[in-house]
Amino acid sequence: MKPTNWYYQMGPHQAQGRDHPPAPHAFPPPPPPSRAPLLAASGRLVAAPAGSVRSLGRCARRIGRRRMSKAGGSAGAAAGPTAAAAAAAAQKQKTLLQKADADVSSLVDNFAALINISRVNEPPVRNSQEAFQMEMRAARMVHSADSLLKLVSELKRTAIFSGLASLTENVDRRIEVLGQQAEGTERMLERIGQEAAGSLKELEAHYYSSVVRTPPYD
Repeated sequence: MKPTNWYYQMGPHQAQGRDHPPAPHAFPPPPPPSRAPLLAASGRLVAAPAGSVRSLGRCARRIGRRRMSKAGGSAGAAAGPTAAAAAAAAQKQKTLLQKADADVSSLVDNFAALINISRVNEPPVRNSQEAFQMEMRAARMVHSADSLLKLVSELKRTAIFSGLASLTENVDRRIEVLGQQAEGTERMLERIGQEAAGSLKELEAHYYSSVVRTPPYD
């Protein structure tokens, strides 16, 4: 047990032991620290200073904040891939729409220009220039049409491989058809077995009642 302050405030000739009461002329002992009940790790209530309780409360709040931050981080990490996939899908959709709009606009503009320059003029040089422009516009139209066809093919592949609902529906429909075929096959095999059993009985009866099986009477 740690000695109190009055033990050190008195001289050795005044304090004969740690547990002796202080002399009348000694300073009064300091007030004991305020204690509050604290639940120990073993489940028993023990007394602890108020400062310790406050420090423990601060530690508990700090630990709680850390756990909440960890939980939020794990939830964010779990929701991260989904959000990233949604953002990537939205960006891809926007890019495809922009590409489709650009190709259609190019196709329409080149077709309009091709119609405008398709008139025949008197100077042959002008006709040659317009023919060259027509070839150039036609080549651009072909390029835009090819780009649109590639875009349609990509969208079809995406719809085929990404449409899980349609794939599941097709698989279920195929399973149902195959189940019906299996039931029909089982019924057909059962009928064939019954017919074979009846034919075998008839053959057995014919064999046992035939002359070959029955010995001749003497």
